[in-house]
Amino acid sequence: MNLAEFLPELLRQSGLSGDEEVVRDFLIRRWEPLADEIMVSPIGTLTALRRGKGTEPRPRVLFAAHMDTIGMMVSKIRGEFLHIAPIGGLDPRVLPGQKVTVHTKNGALPGVLAATPDRLLPEQMQGKPVPITHLLVDLGLTERQVARRVRIGDRITFAQPPQMLGEEIIMGPGLDNRASIAAFTLALELLKDRQHAWDAYFAATVQEEVTLGGAKTIAYELKPDIAVAVDVTFAEGPGVKEPQGFPLGEGVVLGLGPNEHPKVHEAIKSVADRLEIPYKVEYQPMRSGTDAMALQVARAGAATMVVSIPLRYMHTPVEMVSLKDIRRAARLLAEFVVSLEGDPADMLKWE
Repeated sequence: MNLAEFLPELLRQSGLSGDEEVVRDFLIRRWEPLADEIMVSPIGTLTALRRGKGTEPRPRVLFAAHMDTIGMMVSKIRGEFLHIAPIGGLDPRVLPGQKVTVHTKNGALPGVLAATPDRLLPEQMQGKPVPITHLLVDLGLTERQVARRVRIGDRITFAQPPQMLGEEIIMGPGLDNRASIAAFTLALELLKDRQHAWDAYFAATVQEEVTLGGAKTIAYELKPDIAVAVDVTFAEGPGVKEPQGFPLGEGVVLGLGPNEHPKVHEAIKSVADRLEIPYKVEYQPMRSGTDAMALQVARAGAATMVVSIPLRYMHTPVEMVSLKDIRRAARLLAEFVVSLEGDPADMLKWE
């Protein structure tokens, strides 16, 4: 797979939290040739299974990466303008002037996020980020046209197209967490001709940005012995240095804290060391802020881990990642699957 071609195509697929059908259908077409079985859960999580060769009942490892993205929803229609509500966390500092697409029942409409001119705002709001409650979508249509074509609840996505910056850096909206979905696709390709003992599940989860619902339900259904959330974390950038951020293009990031089982952390780290895959350790003394929070406590619980890809400008339309880090994450996941053997109780025994 040519990652520089696949990832921009993946980013162009709409999939706001709770409305992931388009990106899910896209991934089904790409994952079916790489999987032994494809499953779609009642709330929309897509899972690809690579069956192991061990004796049944085989242990299970589940990898979860969310395919949903942040965006907006039409909350009110006032004349020719649309009021909006956020879906997931938005950074209000970068919103005014952004091109958007309003997804209506009868097709997509281009628009722009507009704000009252700064000097016409109330004095206490001047010179500050405009709250989302004071932003409007302007479609350039008349009041009558808007009333006929737009409905409350229509989804709104950023229209910033993905773009390669140089040969290894890609920029665009939705890299949180489509970067990890791309890593899953590469990992499935790497496993296609490899034998492994455990069953390996790769889940593109839904609603991570708002409810963690996809991770909660797929972990409940599959009862994995090990569950690994694969997500993005902050990359070094303007005003962001370690320990808050990690170098872009210099390796993956391994979580360490209450949300991660120490034995799984050590097992994945040993695979990275053996393969000479560069990595950093992200200390997470509280919640990881990923699907791992749900994976860890489903049913009687699972031994969890977080593997992350550094990303700049999180939750903006110009997120940025390195293709090198995506490839490294994919190889690490695939080789971790191959390394798993024996009874998980022996591997995960508390000492």
